[in-house]
Amino acid sequence: MRTKHVVVLPYDEKWKQDFVDIKNEIDEALGICALAVEHVGSTSVEGLASKPIIDIDVVVKPGDVEYAIGALKSIGYIHEGNLGIEGREAFSYEGKEHLLTHHLYVCPEDSTELKRHLAFRDYLRTHQAEREKYGNIKLEAAKLYPEDIDKYIEYKSPIIEEIYADVMRLEKNNG
Repeated sequence: MRTKHVVVLPYDEKWKQDFVDIKNEIDEALGICALAVEHVGSTSVEGLASKPIIDIDVVVKPGDVEYAIGALKSIGYIHEGNLGIEGREAFSYEGKEHLLTHHLYVCPEDSTELKRHLAFRDYLRTHQAEREKYGNIKLEAAKLYPEDIDKYIEYKSPIIEEIYADVMRLEKNNG
């Protein structure tokens, strides 16, 4: 599901409940198959400006990915494959007008992509200066490129790379 018009808003406390609403439907469909349902992406970081789209990683055992795909299909999700990113399975959906727009991924618990999402989220939650800098760049990018998601992404890519470099440096120092 590709965003056409780029809108970045100041952090909204309501995003926490929007995540819970989506999580509840996923939990009901997957039951104990879901080891965790993680709120990732910018809406999961208090104080961070974001596109009002909830990013969710459903964590499963590697052998349960196919089961999860089927269970999600039964509640209106459409499996789109990994979209070129190993370690996650992407979904679009139909019939979810009662929920905030969201991106849904199923990730095996050993997925590198899952680990990246969690590390990025956790870093921004604990590094205020970088969170503010990233939020400001996102707001700037949305103003510059409100109709061009590719340019928006390109504009904010350098700060994302900086943050991932910091995350890697911290992991190396703590590992």
